[in-house]
Amino acid sequence: MEDSPKTFLCISNYFKGSAFLIALKKAGNKVYLITSEKLRENNWPREYIDEIFYMPGQDLDWDLETLLTGVAGLMKGVKIDAIAALDDYDVEKATFLRENLRIPGMGQTTGRYFRDKLAMRMRAQEAGVLVPAFSALFNDAEINHFADNVPPPWVLKPRSEASAHGIIKVHDKHSLWQNIHEMGDNRLRYLVEQFRPGDVYHADGLNLDGKNIFCTVSKYLATPMEISQGGGIFRSANVTYGSEDDKSMRKANEQVMKAFGMKNGASHTEFIKGKDDGQVYFLETSSRVGGAHLAEMVEGATDINLWTEWAKIEDSVVKGKKYTLPKVKKGYAGIVLTLSKFQDPDLSSFDDPEVCFRVPLDYHAGLIVKSDKQARIRELLDDYAERLSQTVSSVGEQEKVKKFH
Repeated sequence: MEDSPKTFLCISNYFKGSAFLIALKKAGNKVYLITSEKLRENNWPREYIDEIFYMPGQDLDWDLETLLTGVAGLMKGVKIDAIAALDDYDVEKATFLRENLRIPGMGQTTGRYFRDKLAMRMRAQEAGVLVPAFSALFNDAEINHFADNVPPPWVLKPRSEASAHGIIKVHDKHSLWQNIHEMGDNRLRYLVEQFRPGDVYHADGLNLDGKNIFCTVSKYLATPMEISQGGGIFRSANVTYGSEDDKSMRKANEQVMKAFGMKNGASHTEFIKGKDDGQVYFLETSSRVGGAHLAEMVEGATDINLWTEWAKIEDSVVKGKKYTLPKVKKGYAGIVLTLSKFQDPDLSSFDDPEVCFRVPLDYHAGLIVKSDKQARIRELLDDYAERLSQTVSSVGEQEKVKKFH
């Protein structure tokens, strides 16, 4: 066992993961951060970061060769022990650096299972995990076979975008081909999948040495896709412990993590419970903490801070130390979140004692509530959603994807 300080290079082209950075530094490590120039003025926990490096532009503007040259330059005087990607869109950057600089951790092949929706579905299907019927858009005959044999509606999904961004819903073969033709050469960056109505769940977990050591199952009360397609109030809450939904989603999540080769770290995985057959179908996964402040919701229910514990796992792996998960509370929590018409909406009237977190984002209105009683969570979320929709809620128009990951 080695407890000497290690050096972590963290990558995030969005402002997130402060608890992760703080936990790494508190464990006695050197912490470097690469982020976007546009985020220079954000409130990073600078006292816990040894140095911050800035890339021009944001996300897709980053040039990977420039990134590699810069990191290689840093390595002339600093031995980097581990690289951590804090956002979904940073996974490719981290795997690219690990492969080129031969730094331990998830490589590019495994990384695709957590970023490429086509690779996800193919790997899940190979492992015996149920997935909605799908097809790549490489071959015209295969697309026609799909359209002639799989009942609509269907959804066209960008393979490497996060959440519901860029999804197009179509209801007939003519519309399907019309959209594919409009994509031009970008069709290869999409897949088509049968839309299965049902409830959507997410499993937020921690993994160590290839085993799932923590998992909380929650249900979207309004799904990201519904909101991106038609607007509305985003809501989610964790399900009853030990219920059939809880057990079936945990089992499916373990299957996915094993099949995809997840070794260490945080994961956010989504499933749908088919309305017609009650079966659990895999939708997508990611090797990071869930977005939309779901981490704060999980902490409200369980007392487990996913960012902090992920950092401690990374620290223990690099140092060869034993990691012990803190005691997990079995409480309940939920989130309500919407775009706001106002930059800093007044939510002072939402003053119930169950409120444990207020989303600190401009032009957003969001609250997290926690309680020992699940019924109270649902009551508050329904009430808050109704009140927000009448006072501050705004709907943003979904933009077409023009640049692809």
